[in-house]
Amino acid sequence: MVTASTYRKTPVFSSRQKLDLLMHRFQELASTHDLAPQAWAFFPNHYHFIGIFNDVQRLRRIIQRFHSITAREINRLDRTPERRIWFQYWDSHLTFERSYFARLHYVHENAVHHGVVRHASNYPWCSASWFERKANSSFRKMVLHFPCNEIAVPDSFDVTINDFHPTA
Repeated sequence: MVTASTYRKTPVFSSRQKLDLLMHRFQELASTHDLAPQAWAFFPNHYHFIGIFNDVQRLRRIIQRFHSITAREINRLDRTPERRIWFQYWDSHLTFERSYFARLHYVHENAVHHGVVRHASNYPWCSASWFERKANSSFRKMVLHFPCNEIAVPDSFDVTINDFHPTA
């Protein structure tokens, strides 16, 4: 599991266009680096994802590449070429099944946690609707009923998206 923060928690990706950019670059990088995303949530000032890698040692290079690409693109878009975008990231190697399920639940539902939507599947920059469509119903129910309120994840972020108005 990876969590990353923008520099000073600045909401750099605070519009639909910018969140689309972030999510699309993540999907492109995942497909070219043998990363199988299991859950993701992108916000104006941070993101979380859980992925399965064949080579965990490459994680650092993948994150650095992702941050480099998205920083250059957002700075070009905002005409701020020298602005620092990313601050740091935290990663956890999930080895226990209970920890894995709790974090899956947490990431899928993170937009609800931040009060952006009432139903995570209404947030377009997370995996909740994908999970609803693709996961086996019994597995989905098990994950979404798995307790996640006691996991330690850096996630003290205020989230506001300028041009996003949730339906529910």
